[in-house]
Amino acid sequence: MAESKLKKTLDLLYTGRSRNAALFRYALIVFDIFTIGFFIVTIPLTPTREIFLVDAIIGLLILCDFLARFWIAPDRPRMLRQVYTIADIFVILSLVLAPVFSQNLVFLRVLRALRLLHSYHVLRDLRSETPFFRRNEEVILSAVNLGVFVFFVTSLVFVMQFGDNPGIEDFIAALYFTVSALTTTGFGDIVLTGTAGRVLAVVIMVVGVALFLRLAQAVFRPQKVSYTCPSCGLSRHEEDAVHCKHCGEPLKIETEGLD
Repeated sequence: MAESKLKKTLDLLYTGRSRNAALFRYALIVFDIFTIGFFIVTIPLTPTREIFLVDAIIGLLILCDFLARFWIAPDRPRMLRQVYTIADIFVILSLVLAPVFSQNLVFLRVLRALRLLHSYHVLRDLRSETPFFRRNEEVILSAVNLGVFVFFVTSLVFVMQFGDNPGIEDFIAALYFTVSALTTTGFGDIVLTGTAGRVLAVVIMVVGVALFLRLAQAVFRPQKVSYTCPSCGLSRHEEDAVHCKHCGEPLKIETEGLD
């Protein structure tokens, strides 16, 4: 009986529509932001007992959160296949194994950022409570994804090159190289060394540049809204469109008017 009541309470907190449920999920966002900030700040630092202690506490909280979501999940196999669940598993493993492998797995923690604005029905809460988010949802999500991608690649560069590459003396230098590589600027003042570094540079140039440009385009391109044309099925239109630019079908896109 107590177990059933606890499960129902957790389900209401994670998926409910009450004010308390929304506040709980916003608190989880604050926790996610804190963990991301802590991981990014401590990546360049030499691991200490205090850092390992905070790692352990954060890892325990993430594990409890993961187990709670797994317990109340209506389709557990599907949940385990989701990218955010896999990211959490990597984060938990990196925290648990940190004392053993030191800095080697620390870059995996940046994957924690993938959960922001995606899990716990946060999108639904933001859509219903924040007009600004409804108007700029795609741009906000693209900006988050772009930031996660850049920081993940930067962390990977830093972990693989710090200590061996005199050009990568801190996290800022790794960020500088990553952004210059992703934007194809390539000043040439910093290069990745060693076979692994050259392979990473190739991956960044071949795969990373394409992803970076795609995400950047989503952030900076003219804003459009989601509305499926009843005639041709085109799903993206300008905010003030009255006709489909593909087939000319009249559109009735709902707007909130001017602020």
